[in-house]
Amino acid sequence: MLRIPCGNRREDICPPCSDVYKGDARQIIRSGLTGGKGIPESVATHPCVFATLTAPGFGPVHTIRTGRGGRRLACRPAATRTSGAAHTAATCPASATTARTTRGWVPPCARIATTTPGTCCSTRLPPELWRRFTIYLPCQLARLAGFTQPQLRRGVRVRFVKVAEYQHRGIIHYHAVIRLDAAGDDYQPPLPRYTAQLLEQAIRATVAAVRYDVAAVTGDDPPLRRVLRFGTQTDVRAIRQTTSLPGTGKALSAQAVANYIAKYATKTINAAGLSDQPVHSAADIDALACSQHYKQLIATAWVLGKDPAAAQLGLNRWTHTLGYRGHFLTKSRRYSVTFTALRRARINYRRAQRHPGGELDPWGRRLDDRIVLTVSTWEYAGTGHANTAERALALAAAARARERERIRREETWMN
Repeated sequence: MLRIPCGNRREDICPPCSDVYKGDARQIIRSGLTGGKGIPESVATHPCVFATLTAPGFGPVHTIRTGRGGRRLACRPAATRTSGAAHTAATCPASATTARTTRGWVPPCARIATTTPGTCCSTRLPPELWRRFTIYLPCQLARLAGFTQPQLRRGVRVRFVKVAEYQHRGIIHYHAVIRLDAAGDDYQPPLPRYTAQLLEQAIRATVAAVRYDVAAVTGDDPPLRRVLRFGTQTDVRAIRQTTSLPGTGKALSAQAVANYIAKYATKTINAAGLSDQPVHSAADIDALACSQHYKQLIATAWVLGKDPAAAQLGLNRWTHTLGYRGHFLTKSRRYSVTFTALRRARINYRRAQRHPGGELDPWGRRLDDRIVLTVSTWEYAGTGHANTAERALALAAAARARERERIRREETWMN
């Protein structure tokens, strides 16, 4: 029996493999900001920004009101001039104390339609919004610079790395590092006219212009008809090359950005009681121990997955992620080094450590490209460990190894 790493990037499933993935993600991001791993250090002088693209709002949430002594109060009913019985956060009679708060955020009221198809579509289709963002951004950059698009392509290229993060309401937003390079694959700086301020203006204009009609995948079914866009709260800040942590509203350091994005590359929806596997029936949804808000989102994704008009969305396979099925970390081809290159370098390094005189095959012969060892049959035995004690020992050993690696990494940074 040959034990191999599971390779799962999720921190709550496999901490050792997640830590390796997080380290690789950090190197990918840092090398695109400061150089290294085959990337020239001159990229540190290129115009570069850190952008946060949020999702739009879908209805009000509970108002958090406190009285004297910090006592939590109910959402106060208030008289409105509007006719009818429109339910808003200002007129909600429910008690905010019944909802579990997370960093000051309270889930929407159960009486508000929080499980609309628009919410699920905004969780399922952010990759399409991001694809359109990468198409429109050079167009806006050319418009602001006063060039045509062919002229822009001959002078500058847009490189990026982005990570997806769940907001507490269960909808995806993006953190992205966006850099400008000169045309070509040798990582040269662009012309001086392409500044970080110009890039920031282009990003804000692109966010305002991007739209996606859900009818492209759902047809003209009226209940599913939505036009998706990014939220209005867009944060774009320049990245500076310094080791100090930034203050509020200041330019960001490359080190802080790399650590921040790598942290979210190993996470998914982080809520207690959610399943890490797709649900298979309505009874499975009822059995979940998560909050009612997430249950409603999962139930809506489950119902939409059964709708023939929404069959292309494939929501039933991704109910445990509230409908999101995209990669959590992606980058443009020429942003920096790749995961494959980092993993190959790690394998070669371990082989050189364990076989200083060269690797030998089972018969004592030198193993090179002319000798191929063929394994005829491998069978999957299972995931995990044979018993609880073995699992505890493995986790303890992995924790010690991660701690040693953390100390070594911090000493390297200090030196």
